[in-house]
Amino acid sequence: MVKKSVLLIIPAQNFNEEEYLIITNALERADVKIFIASDSNFLCIGSNGLKVKNDVQLYNIHESNFGGMILIGGSGMRNYWDNKAIQSIAQKFAKNKKPVGALCCAPIILAKAGVLTGSATCHSDDRRALESEGIDYKDLPVVLQKNIVTAQNPAAAPEFVKAFLYELAKS
Repeated sequence: MVKKSVLLIIPAQNFNEEEYLIITNALERADVKIFIASDSNFLCIGSNGLKVKNDVQLYNIHESNFGGMILIGGSGMRNYWDNKAIQSIAQKFAKNKKPVGALCCAPIILAKAGVLTGSATCHSDDRRALESEGIDYKDLPVVLQKNIVTAQNPAAAPEFVKAFLYELAKS
């Protein structure tokens, strides 16, 4: 079996370290290769100072190289809600029926990209932003719609990554 690879997109500043660590550890245990993408030219810095070097710039992503993608949340991701590059990447993954995941405030990017339809979840602080995009907010830890997985907060990350890995195995 070909080893699957997943693209993790994180903001250059203030990504959620708890989500990042839970998800990267679970993906590594599942023998999934991880590639970190960001618009940072140097290091991405988490909300508590964790430094992560990205493997690829946003403009250099080809979805054919990855089995799925995950948008890690954190307050810094709110600065990317209208980022056309990330929206385009998400659209390409969804169009090719590859699993797409987003946690915390990141599902808003998927909603603005037109990738989310129907129901989803996000951080409760961002509920109105999700609903303003026509998405039915669900007050649940994780919501799965087709091959799109959304999670509410870091506490939902273990359940989120199980659902994402299930979708990845099917693709």
